Amino acid sequence: MKTTDKDSCLILVSLLVKHGVRHVVISPGSRNAPLVVALAQCDAIEKTVVIDERSAAFIALGKASIVDGAVALVCTSGTAVLNYAPAIAEAYYRKLPLVVVSADRPMEWIDQDDSQTLRQYEALSHYVKRSYNIPSRCDNDTSRWYVNRVVNDAMLCALSGRRAPVHINLQLDEPLNVRKPAEATYWTERFIGLVAPGRILTDSELTHLVERLSSPNKVLVIGGFHKPDALLNESLGRLAMMPNVTVLCESIANIHNRLFIDSIDSTLSILDDEGKRSLTPDVVITFGGALVSRFVKQYLRNYRVCEHWHVGMTDNTIDCFQSLTLRIDMEAGSFFAQIADAMRESVDDSDYSARWHEVAREARLLHDKYVSSIPWSDMSAMSAIMSMLPHDCNLQLSNGTSIRYAQLFSSRDIRRSDCNRGVSGIDGCTSTAIGASTVYDGVTVLITGDMSAQYDIGALTVDCIPPRFKMIVMCNGGGGIFRFISSTSNQPELEEYFVVKRHFPLRQMAEAYGFRYFEADSVESLRCNFQNFMEVSDRPSIMAVHTPAEESAEVLRGYFKRHAR
Repeated sequence: MKTTDKDSCLILVSLLVKHGVRHVVISPGSRNAPLVVALAQCDAIEKTVVIDERSAAFIALGKASIVDGAVALVCTSGTAVLNYAPAIAEAYYRKLPLVVVSADRPMEWIDQDDSQTLRQYEALSHYVKRSYNIPSRCDNDTSRWYVNRVVNDAMLCALSGRRAPVHINLQLDEPLNVRKPAEATYWTERFIGLVAPGRILTDSELTHLVERLSSPNKVLVIGGFHKPDALLNESLGRLAMMPNVTVLCESIANIHNRLFIDSIDSTLSILDDEGKRSLTPDVVITFGGALVSRFVKQYLRNYRVCEHWHVGMTDNTIDCFQSLTLRIDMEAGSFFAQIADAMRESVDDSDYSARWHEVAREARLLHDKYVSSIPWSDMSAMSAIMSMLPHDCNLQLSNGTSIRYAQLFSSRDIRRSDCNRGVSGIDGCTSTAIGASTVYDGVTVLITGDMSAQYDIGALTVDCIPPRFKMIVMCNGGGGIFRFISSTSNQPELEEYFVVKRHFPLRQMAEAYGFRYFEADSVESLRCNFQNFMEVSDRPSIMAVHTPAEESAEVLRGYFKRHAR
């Protein structure tokens, strides 16, 4: 067996393995050929080849979100690395440790009008924790020591503290095709470890915080997007049993308990000003990423709380409600576990939680009554889909209409829900879902809109899509969300410039790319075809759900009008 003669590539691959990287997404090229050869000869890493770098980065992001570890990306020189930017920005705000490795020309050729010589180093600097530049010379003990140190540092940076992407720019000189026998010593690279004892609250800190959270103080906990966490789920479940504590969670917070209110928009939309004022908490505690719900953001910006604590490992001070008083830099699960233990004996009678749950029950009754009476539309389709999803599936949601409708339906029975809400772009939603499906043994279901699907249609060409991948496309005539939101719904340019209706030959694309294809244009046809669509066969599946555009927008507007007290 022969591998590349570029020692910097061998050191890099060796340390990727030692730091636990088991997946890499490669985009073909010439300058990165030595690194591709080194990876090809490494059985410890699973390789996925994706031609389009933009799609490749989102596929890596999807993998990282499920495996809960670092995933590497490898591209060639030139503009290739710039195509990573949307996914790297998303990964940065979702705290996913992608390791970007871009091959580059030697430093002395940059800006010299030679082919593919642009300034790659720090090209992603705003959305990575750190950028590293490895020179082309690696032919002596000192230079090998330097590469070893830099790569170890990059991996520790990505995986410690607030996890986030890093960028390693690897200069490679010619010739690029020389190979040498692979040696056993290749895997003896020095590994630099890290001991980082978990941050815990001191006794005095804990005592002070528990005093602020004890009755008669009213406490509201709000969960944004978050990976599944058993300790967090269990700890919040104990807190939610306390009469002065209410837990609101979004569909992608991935916490599930009958005591959590998981339909934030539905609940808040039926409250009048007096109701909102009476339920305004003394302390609000947030965890997880950016919130989807505009209702809860507007509510807590308008009705200022006395204290807002944000819990999580972050490099930034996050003040979404404009009332932050305390930043707690520790993992949410650990924080809430300590708080729940300490509050066990310290809560007096309160009706705060009971009042929130009474509003939630009323909202659920109004919701069920309204949904049962509406005509075929996006909402009736989403209601049917959410009720039929298997409990053990991983649900992926595109940005725009899909995630907002999912907010209106309970996700309590779904194993896991994800959406690219770090920066909330529509680009790469399909690629992300495909990446996630490659590292989950069960069924992954993507619910996307026709505009989002068209934006990322190139993802269907990759050959790593497993047969357990299921894609539901809400075909409502373009950007359905623009028919609802106030900034665009009444604009005379709506249809031509915002919704942008285009012929979308989804059936032909499904057939061309080897997908099983299904359609639905009513609740009856959706329910009739859904079981066959979800069956795992030898090919992945696509279902086009055709809904009327204008009627869907009217139904959604009516939903919130119907809920208003």
